[in-house]
Amino acid sequence: MNKPLMPKATAMWLLNQTTLTFDQIAEFCALHPLEIKAMADDMHPEKIVPLDPVMMGQLTRDEITAAEKDPRKRLVMTKPSVEVAPPKAKGGPRYTPVSRRQDKPDAIAWLVRNHPELTDVEIGKLLGTTKNTIQLIRSRAHWNIANIKPVDPVTLSLCSQLELDLAVEKAAARKSKGAPVAEPKGATLRPASEAVKAEAEKEEDAPQLKYDPASVFASFQKARDKT
Repeated sequence: MNKPLMPKATAMWLLNQTTLTFDQIAEFCALHPLEIKAMADDMHPEKIVPLDPVMMGQLTRDEITAAEKDPRKRLVMTKPSVEVAPPKAKGGPRYTPVSRRQDKPDAIAWLVRNHPELTDVEIGKLLGTTKNTIQLIRSRAHWNIANIKPVDPVTLSLCSQLELDLAVEKAAARKSKGAPVAEPKGATLRPASEAVKAEAEKEEDAPQLKYDPASVFASFQKARDKT
């Protein structure tokens, strides 16, 4: 069951004008019984102006009278005479007022020039335009290209600054993720395995000095005899 248009205001009217129980009013207005009790005791923090549900076409006098006679009965909201269409699901093309549609090519040209990181799909969602129109302006094949002047879409009220910033940040983040990783600059430490291998190669390349024990002993003996 749908709740009334203004639940608290309706509950206040039912408290003041009927003998319905707290539970009956709470269920009809989709409120907690303790909140209804607080309203009845004038302890509710808000100042609530009563609203007549009969006048609003949400209840009938007969429905209220029947519920007053039987505390177990639950109030049933009157079916509206006019059916209200449910809200459209989001995700469709962005609506642009007719007076602003002629400004879309100028906004597309501005985005193409100033934010090349934006894809055609992102520009289309931002401005509510078609991919074909964007491609024609990119390639300068649009029938009115001579009269198209780049203008900020925020200035033209085709999107908000927040929407533009979010789209640009998202595109920049995607571009940075796809960019190649730059090699580190400056000196870096070599792996230990490479350092050990290099030292071993140096030792192998260094000239090996060979000593004759007899000549060394003779030189030592000559030096001793002189002293």
